[in-house]
Amino acid sequence: GWQVSMKSGSLSYILPCNRLPVQLMSQVRVYTSDGQKKDLGSEDTNGSARGETLHKVETGQDTANTGQKQSLPKQPIQVKVKAVLKKREYGPKYTQNNFITGVRAINEFCLKSSDLDQLRKIKRRSPHDDTETFTVYLRSDVEAKSLEVWGSPEALARERKRRKEAEIKYRENLFRNQRLLWEYKEFFGNTKPRSSTAAMFFKGPGKVVMVAICINGLNFFFKLLAWVYTGSASMFSEAIHSLADTCNQALLALGISQSARTPDPSHPYGFTNMRYIASLISGVGIFMMGAGLSWYHGIMGLLHPHPVESLLWAYCILAGSLVSEGATLLVAINEIRRSARAKGLSFYQYVVQSRDPSTNVVLLEDAAAVLSVAVAATCMGLTSLTGNPYYDSVGSLGVGTLLGTVSAFLIYTNTEALLGRSIEPEQLQRLTEFLESDPVVRAIHDVKATDMGMSKVRFKAEVDFDGRVVTRGYLEKQDIEQLLQEIQQVKTLEELEAFMLKHGENIIDMLGAEVDRLEKDLKQRNPDVRHVDLEIL
Repeated sequence: GWQVSMKSGSLSYILPCNRLPVQLMSQVRVYTSDGQKKDLGSEDTNGSARGETLHKVETGQDTANTGQKQSLPKQPIQVKVKAVLKKREYGPKYTQNNFITGVRAINEFCLKSSDLDQLRKIKRRSPHDDTETFTVYLRSDVEAKSLEVWGSPEALARERKRRKEAEIKYRENLFRNQRLLWEYKEFFGNTKPRSSTAAMFFKGPGKVVMVAICINGLNFFFKLLAWVYTGSASMFSEAIHSLADTCNQALLALGISQSARTPDPSHPYGFTNMRYIASLISGVGIFMMGAGLSWYHGIMGLLHPHPVESLLWAYCILAGSLVSEGATLLVAINEIRRSARAKGLSFYQYVVQSRDPSTNVVLLEDAAAVLSVAVAATCMGLTSLTGNPYYDSVGSLGVGTLLGTVSAFLIYTNTEALLGRSIEPEQLQRLTEFLESDPVVRAIHDVKATDMGMSKVRFKAEVDFDGRVVTRGYLEKQDIEQLLQEIQQVKTLEELEAFMLKHGENIIDMLGAEVDRLEKDLKQRNPDVRHVDLEIL
């Protein structure tokens, strides 16, 4: 039966035995990575004494064995403990092994290119598509070289301060020289060949905007003469409408020229949104100048009517305006049709999505101009037939309402574009399927594709990579027999750690190369995708 009780350390055991008490000796040792061993049986001296002494238990069931003692042989219990690496504390000493490029070494540590020739050079994978590898240096080597060149950290700090002041002075002189050069060109004339920015106004949306500026400027001049001669409220509204169109299209031309600027550190994604900003301001200008003044003049005509003079010249000018505005409208329609066909969209989808804001503004303004000419001619005709000036004032209110509708549409579409709307679901599905079809990708999450304007898309996704495929790809580029020899030579924990760190870093580089490959393929298959951000899960 369960009759013998024995304690060893802090553990109690009940052994099924009908004999004399039993003595149990146990030795448990734990080995760590630094070679130290600890005896778990030495925590409590009293407990150890109890574990080493013989416990006597008297029983009344077996009188024949009373008073007898029997001891078992001392056999140590072997316990296998999993060996683990000691946790490292990564401090400044370890981070000195970080890499630094040559440009940063020269700029941050005030060195010359010749100073880097004596340092250790390391070839690393380049994150850029145009170069395969690039040279980096150990940061500790660069810091030591800078102290050797400058003598002390204080001297290096003084040199950094001096170079910073020299850079500020250089920028000030550069700005001053650019201003003097601009004044020189203004005085003697610019003899440089036509730049690419100027060439933008001879094709595409720039051509449409320039044609609209010229025609609307002439229309404004002749309509203004007709209003001065006749005093018609509708003709005044038409003159204000043409003036608003001319100013807004000049603003569009400024937006087109600014959108062609090269990206800089302050604006890494470029200035393409300047077209949407200019179109938004244009819509606000149409509402305030065109619609506001037309409503004001129409209301004043209703409150204080006055007879209208001969409308013959006004009809002639309106006819000429109808022809010119119609010609500009046809130019805008043809440009939008060509662009929509190239994008695989319908005419309506291209306009509503505001793919080309500059051409959209010209299209809507000219369409409104043609309709407003018809409204003004109709109301002026009713006034000349009936002699009632109220019809002319109502025509002014109708033109203002038409301009207000156009401006509201422009404000809405350009605001949506500036907020960063998503691309079409079909296009997003194609991008997602392309990534998921790659063997190295296990799954993708949190996919976002933003239309940055002017057929430029920014794509972002969190990618769950298949580590087995990445590792297998790395192994395919290695000499397996040599790798097997390296594994067989591993005998200690230090050698195992060095082996794992070496190939672990190479596998991480392999993962980075896979990310670069996916981004490059995504851009090649989808030209609209200009910026790709893939985050590794």
